[in-house]
Amino acid sequence: MKKLALFVCLLVVAVAAQAQFEKGKWILNPSITGLELSHDTGTDKTSFGLEAKGGAFLLDNVALLVHAGVAWNTGGSDLDVYTLGVGGRYYFDKIGVYLGADVNVDRWDWGHDLDDTKFSFGLEAGYAFFLTRTVTIEPAAYWNINDDRSKFGLKVGFGFYF
Repeated sequence: MKKLALFVCLLVVAVAAQAQFEKGKWILNPSITGLELSHDTGTDKTSFGLEAKGGAFLLDNVALLVHAGVAWNTGGSDLDVYTLGVGGRYYFDKIGVYLGADVNVDRWDWGHDLDDTKFSFGLEAGYAFFLTRTVTIEPAAYWNINDDRSKFGLKVGFGFYF
C-alpha cells in the first residue's frame, strides 16, 4: 500500500510539473551562487554571489531568460564581478531536468583603475524540484567562460512559475 501511495504522489508531481513548462508561462528564478563552492581559474579565489533570472516560455519546454548577478570574492581580493546577460533553458521530458546557456557582459571591479568589461558564455545543468504547483527548488552546476578565465560552481535557487 505504501508503494502505491508513493507511486501516486510521484505521478501527481510529474503531472504538476508538466503543466508549468508550457508556452506562455513565466518564470522568476532568484538564486544564491557559489556558497564557497565556485572557483575562478583567473583569480584562484572562491566566491559568493547572488543572481536573479526571469523570462518566459516561448515554446513548450523552452524558456528565454534575462539575468543579473553579482559575485564577491574571498581571500583578501578586491575583485567584485557584476553580470548582465540573456540566455535560455531547455527542460527535458517536462520532468524538471534542464540544460541552460547564456551570453553575459561581466564588469570586473578590481577596486582601482584597472577595471575591465568582458563578454562571457555560460552553461548550466540542473533540476527543478517542485515543492508546490508553482514553486521549485533548483540545484544546478554551472560553468562560465570568457577569453582568459573560467569559473565553475554549484548554486541553489528557487523558481516561481506563473
